[in-house]
Amino acid sequence: MKSKRKAGASGRRERRAFSAEFRAEAVRLATERRAAGGTLAQVGRELDVTPDQLRTWMKQQGLGTEGGAAIPGETLEQENRRLRREVDVLRQEQAFAKKVAVYFAKESR
Repeated sequence: MKSKRKAGASGRRERRAFSAEFRAEAVRLATERRAAGGTLAQVGRELDVTPDQLRTWMKQQGLGTEGGAAIPGETLEQENRRLRREVDVLRQEQAFAKKVAVYFAKESR
């Protein structure tokens, strides 16, 4: 799927400005999704921003982005389930990255 991003003459994307409300809502959404086992990459794709930008906004608001950080009010059982889901997602992403690397290695020959 091609993105509808505007590129300048050099092929680079123009710098965008985001309102404080958008950034706050993005951080809220990212925090909720991470609590449910989602990733910043997924939220970033939905909002058309990079995961690094989301991390920066979270740090600016004083929120940590550590993967294993416990969520206030979360029981050990809930944390364990959340972390298992996160490990599953990371394993899937790693397997996909390996397949992509093999594919492109074959293409370059």
